[in-house]
Amino acid sequence: MKGVLYGTTEYGGIPSSGGCNAGTVFRISTLGAEKILYRFYGYYCHDHVYSDGGNPVASLINVKGKLYGTTSSGGTGPGGTIFKISTSGREKVLHSFTLYLDGAVPVANLLDVKGSLYGTTQSGIGSGGENTGFGTVFTTSTTGTESVLYNFPNGASDGADPAAGLINVNGTLYGTTAGGGDYGTYDTYGTAFSITTSGSFTSLHSFSYVTATDGSRPVAPLLYVRGKLYGTTSLEGAYGKGTVFRMSLTGTDEKVLHSFGHGSDGTMPLAGLIDVNGTLYGTTSAGGKYGDGTVFALTP
Repeated sequence: MKGVLYGTTEYGGIPSSGGCNAGTVFRISTLGAEKILYRFYGYYCHDHVYSDGGNPVASLINVKGKLYGTTSSGGTGPGGTIFKISTSGREKVLHSFTLYLDGAVPVANLLDVKGSLYGTTQSGIGSGGENTGFGTVFTTSTTGTESVLYNFPNGASDGADPAAGLINVNGTLYGTTAGGGDYGTYDTYGTAFSITTSGSFTSLHSFSYVTATDGSRPVAPLLYVRGKLYGTTSLEGAYGKGTVFRMSLTGTDEKVLHSFGHGSDGTMPLAGLIDVNGTLYGTTSAGGKYGDGTVFALTP
């Protein structure tokens, strides 16, 4: 925003300003001048219960000059929050997740589609008790009216544990789950899915290392480039260390473009890809020449 960058830290913000190591919102100029805008208290701090949230993992988004984000814990729920904050540091909780019907533990960034915000939670129990904590897709207004679009019901074919944010392709939202699918349980394998803004859900692809060199456990958001979806899996593939994959919007032609773990190319990609003039760039969290990760380029 006008030469200033805004972000979050999952921890920090301790004592001098009253925080309890529950994270911050900060701003930094492109020259490196940094300032803490807000320190989260978390749920329990200095023998008091607070409702402002704690431990923001996701990035912020800008909607008409206001910043919106999520905390993965705290709130009145205390399953995390959706909050907004001004560029001067005035924070307001819009919604507290309850651990139950509305979901819990949002760790991915929000998505703005025509003034409505969309996101995912990693857990949350659905109506009638059919969900035992496998996550949700939700929407909220910028004033905090939240509703669940989809409860992942059983950790099976539709997926479980959506850790990544959503992307918008022509009014349809696309995402991944880190677990579930046709081949796995809530904490293994994973899926790619689409969902309309009214909640019509489609499972596009179930990941499984059982099927040839397919990857497993995608935790990063998808990327849409020239009619195709691209993404990463953090595990499996031909060498067991993650993949870069491509698929159509219907998910029928999923293809592994690269399997990590062979030589010094890196292992376990956790972050999303970016497109620069037709070349995809990304990172791995480990491996490489020195064992601490790599930056890579891939031509589809």
